[in-house]
Amino acid sequence: MLPLKVCLQEVPRMSEFDIVVTGGTIATASDTFQSDIGVIDGRIVALAEGLSGAKNTINAAGKMVLPGGVEAHCHIEQESAAGIMTADDYKSGSISAAFGGNTTIIPFAAQHRGQSLRDVVRTYRDRADPKSVIDYTFHLIVSDPTEQVLGQELPALIMDGYTSFKVYMTYELLKIDDKQMLDVLSVARKHGAMTMVHAENNEVINWLAEKLIDGGNTAPKFHAMAHARIAEAEASQRAIQLARLVDTPMLIVHVSTEEAANAILNARNKGLKIYGETCPQYLFLTADDLDRDGAEGAKFCCSPPPRNKDDQEAIWRGLTNGTFQVCHSDHAPYRFDNTGKLRAGANPTFKQVANGVPGIELRMPLLFSEGVNKGRISVNEFVALTATNASKIYGLHPRKGTIAVGSDADLVIWDPKKSVTVSHEMLHDNMDYTPYEGMELTGWPETVINQGRIIVRDNELQVEPGSGSFLDRTPGHNAALPAGNLQMELDPQRNFGAEIL
Repeated sequence: MLPLKVCLQEVPRMSEFDIVVTGGTIATASDTFQSDIGVIDGRIVALAEGLSGAKNTINAAGKMVLPGGVEAHCHIEQESAAGIMTADDYKSGSISAAFGGNTTIIPFAAQHRGQSLRDVVRTYRDRADPKSVIDYTFHLIVSDPTEQVLGQELPALIMDGYTSFKVYMTYELLKIDDKQMLDVLSVARKHGAMTMVHAENNEVINWLAEKLIDGGNTAPKFHAMAHARIAEAEASQRAIQLARLVDTPMLIVHVSTEEAANAILNARNKGLKIYGETCPQYLFLTADDLDRDGAEGAKFCCSPPPRNKDDQEAIWRGLTNGTFQVCHSDHAPYRFDNTGKLRAGANPTFKQVANGVPGIELRMPLLFSEGVNKGRISVNEFVALTATNASKIYGLHPRKGTIAVGSDADLVIWDPKKSVTVSHEMLHDNMDYTPYEGMELTGWPETVINQGRIIVRDNELQVEPGSGSFLDRTPGHNAALPAGNLQMELDPQRNFGAEIL
């Protein structure tokens, strides 16, 4: 990624701007200031007061102007290992993301066992390219780390710009064992990629699930009991130690418990390049939401499950104390019908319920309303958690995630005082419910601009499907590089000369 060019002599004449955003209060991850923004050919070219003469002038007086959100954990037009397709394709998913203040999405290209990673990427590009209204790239999901995949396909795809991938420590059809994890981490280390980990102990979950079902405890609420907090805490700590062994950066996704959060913070305090992600469901939902009549609790089944009020407070603390660098939706849209949550019938056991909740459109409004407006986080922390840090972690910064001369003109104009009552009917996904129905939120994205294109204005979509751009990434950005703390057993200078990595 090239550095930003900030040269006063390059500021164009006032009459040359395509867009000028005037009168707003700009907030980045580090600063809050008053300025107009001048845009040419999709890039920010000027930050100054008194800009004028644009083809299109947007008055942001009384509003905040923030970097477009980078939603880096969402499942769109993705087929699960069990053969269930998510409800959102790249048209509805990207539109919903845009109305929620996002200008970039990073969903998953999911490998299932026996599949070529190269073929998987081709499939997902074919799905996204003609449909997405905003910019996009992909994480890979690696579930079959064969010699061919690790030795050829994955390194080649990293060089092609697919510089992040996810692995699972649970789910029978997706999980990899510790040896495979070390193999994957070694590839990431060698080629400068970021590894994301779903950290839950599979055997603990299976043992508990078997005991619960054998005892007749099959309702959706028991999903929260099967996915024990110990399973998450143990797997998080184990994943951290594996990353520590080979000195490889790692991001642990969708953290739900205080114990797992503490494991991440302790690792970071020791200088390890361990990054943490949490999600709105762990800030606003609890296990009690799964305890509903009939199968209604299935709407709230996700993995890990929501926990309790104490965990909610711990997660909120983690947003400000260095534990979590990003907050993403983990948007996994399965409808409450026979295509999704009720695929196994009207009264499924918790093991038969598709795991996941929708949330791509509400991620940023929820965090702004309940975080910024209620004083839990600053607006600068909000920007870092929703845009800047993801751009840095996944190799998109400074093109994305900030407001600076040279960056893409990805801008969101927020009305910090607008009150909204959440209802599914107001959202733009292809779901039939939202877990946040009836919540009263304050603060809402009104205008969304992506590479100088007005995507959303006056609550109307302004662009056509397929107008978003695929984003190339370069491996070896700082977040993905080793910290330089190779363990003795792998260091040839201290392990009697053995070359292991």
